[in-house]
Amino acid sequence: MATGVLMIKQKIVTNLWFDTEALEAAEFYCSIFPNSRIVDKLYYNDANPDRVGTVLTVNFELDGQLFTAINGGPEFKFDEAISLLVNCETQSEIDYYWDALTKDGEEVVCGWLKDKFGLSWQISPIQLEVLLKETDKEGVKRVSECMYGMKKLIINELMDAYQNENLRI
Repeated sequence: MATGVLMIKQKIVTNLWFDTEALEAAEFYCSIFPNSRIVDKLYYNDANPDRVGTVLTVNFELDGQLFTAINGGPEFKFDEAISLLVNCETQSEIDYYWDALTKDGEEVVCGWLKDKFGLSWQISPIQLEVLLKETDKEGVKRVSECMYGMKKLIINELMDAYQNENLRI
C-alpha cells in the first residue's frame, strides 16, 4: 500500500524521453527559465537490476508548468514533430532564450532551434502571431518571407517587413 499521496497540479504533463540524461536536462532547463525547480525524482529499483539507484524520472517545473523527464534508454530520440514554444514579449527575451538554449545546440530556421539534448524549441515574439493575422495579405507575405530567411527571429525586422511595401526580401 502506498504511504504517500501524489497531488496532481496539472492534468496533462509533457513527458520527455531521454537515454540517461533526464536529470541533467531538467537541471539545465531549470537554470534557464524563471520560477523553475526540480519537484522530485524517482529511482530505478530492483525490477531493473542494471539500473538500480539511477534516476528513472524527474518531475520539474519550468515557469510553473510541470514536465516529466524519463531515462528510458536509447530507443527513442527527439525530432521536430514536437517542440516547445516560448512566447517572448521583447527582443532581449528572445536573445536570452535563444542564446541559452543554443549553447552546445543547433540553430535551425524560423525561430526554431535544437538544444544540446536534441529537443526542438521555438523562440517566438508574440508580435509575429499578430502580424500573421493581419488583413494586409501583401504585408503578411513579406513578414512570412522575412521570417523564412531568419534563424533567430528579430522583431524589428519582422515589423519593418510588414510595414514597408518597398522592402525587398
